Amino acid sequence: MPSHKLAKIASEMVRVISEIIFEEARDEILKTITITDARVSKDLGYAKVYFTSLSDLSKERLEKEVNEASAFIRTELAKRMDLRHTPELEFRYDNSIEYASRIENIIKEIHENE
Repeated sequence: MPSHKLAKIASEMVRVISEIIFEEARDEILKTITITDARVSKDLGYAKVYFTSLSDLSKERLEKEVNEASAFIRTELAKRMDLRHTPELEFRYDNSIEYASRIENIIKEIHENE
């Protein structure tokens, strides 16, 4: 499958999963997460969904909670997206925001010392 089609499907998955969590989730922990990205395998059998959260809970606990809800999210995703086969979902904490923040702080320190 062409990469632009996979990117379009992944983008739509991010939007739909965000809606599902916002509208359907009963667990307050799930309501604290924000879906940031999705990567879909070429055969659409598997998807890694990346998220971040402003919650004080550990990354491991957040991953555990959202992965426990993945069957529910996948079922809702199948209802809302027109795909022949809905991919298995694996949720991963997205460290890129924290990484960018650290780099920004380092740059600020460098400019302050000049």
